[in-house]
Amino acid sequence: MAVSSPYKYIKIPAGARITVREDGTAETPDNPIIGFIEGDGIGPDIWKASQHVLDSAIKHCYGNKRSIAWMELYAGKKADEVCGNYFPHETLDAIREFIVAIKGPLTTPIGGGFRSLNVSMRQELDLFACVRPVQHFKGVPSPVKNPQHVDMVIFRENTEDVYSGMELQAGSEDAEVLRAFCMERFGWEIRPESGLGLKPTSEEGSKRLIRAAINHAIKENRKSVTLVHKGNIMKYTEGAFMKWGYQLVKEEFADVAVGWADCNGDPGDKILVKDTIADIFLQQILTRPMEFDVIATLNLNGDYISDALAAQVGGIGIAPGANINYETGLALFEATHGTAPKYAGLDKVNPSSLLLSGVMMLKHLGWVEAADVIVKALEKTYQEKKVTYDFARLMDDATELKCSAFAQGVVDNL
Repeated sequence: MAVSSPYKYIKIPAGARITVREDGTAETPDNPIIGFIEGDGIGPDIWKASQHVLDSAIKHCYGNKRSIAWMELYAGKKADEVCGNYFPHETLDAIREFIVAIKGPLTTPIGGGFRSLNVSMRQELDLFACVRPVQHFKGVPSPVKNPQHVDMVIFRENTEDVYSGMELQAGSEDAEVLRAFCMERFGWEIRPESGLGLKPTSEEGSKRLIRAAINHAIKENRKSVTLVHKGNIMKYTEGAFMKWGYQLVKEEFADVAVGWADCNGDPGDKILVKDTIADIFLQQILTRPMEFDVIATLNLNGDYISDALAAQVGGIGIAPGANINYETGLALFEATHGTAPKYAGLDKVNPSSLLLSGVMMLKHLGWVEAADVIVKALEKTYQEKKVTYDFARLMDDATELKCSAFAQGVVDNL
């Protein structure tokens, strides 16, 4: 049953609002209202499958005591059809009001058209931390010999860097004005007809991201936090990110963490905070991934790193993600892959990325039992070789299932 709604298109179901404690964590009622965005392309298929597993796991663990009141929000193509706008403002207002939401993939044009809806949502809601846990599940095919050694959590800064959208098109009057200013003021020689972009990197933005990464390491009993950067080249942006990270350790975490240079590589019982160059890191996650634990990095690096690590454990199709503001408590969980429009409506694609993002959401809500039972059921389903086409083609003697059938297989293994 829907209740009275201040929104034009969004219908609020009967349920209770999540609130936020002073420490930024969620205070979850037994019937929380949680927003969902189906997404474009394969979004409706993988959302339906994921919702079925999430609801089944909650009932399996808590009976009728707990349930989620799902509230549909609109963004992307469906929003354009329903609201006449790809990015209706009431969707942002509803996420702010109800605190937690989950979304499927949204269409982003390349080289033109509207800006990325994913990036816009992160920036409009100031969801400064993109959190991507990466680990291998038994039974999942991998291109590396020992994928079980990969067990990392990536904290990617979401609001700054070159993804902030501060760009000027090549040949535009504004680009030429900026190019001329840079030449006159700084002596920078930039070729005519150049596209220009800014890479803002602030102390505040860097420290709050690194703070979240260190707090996660403390909470989850992780051993190290690695600051990944390209500070050897971009000294005043990426290099500053590294320096601010080490400053933060001394200012706020000296009792529980220590920087590499301050302990000669021997942190004792404290969390070790270290750093590495981004290109070297991409090599080392292949050669010695067991040396890395929690990763804190800037926006563009985080995008590359997240996908590279996902490939080592089975692909982006099983990579979960969340966008979180640890100060306000707002959290938006999401599938980390694209919309795969050629498979739209075919009930074909692996729903694991969105489902595992739902697992992250359940942990965020404090419903750890339901989260854990889904992971165990997923792993059992993978080991039974009852998988969607992406894994079936990489396995011997696999049973290829449709998206919905795979979800039912996971439910059967709860």
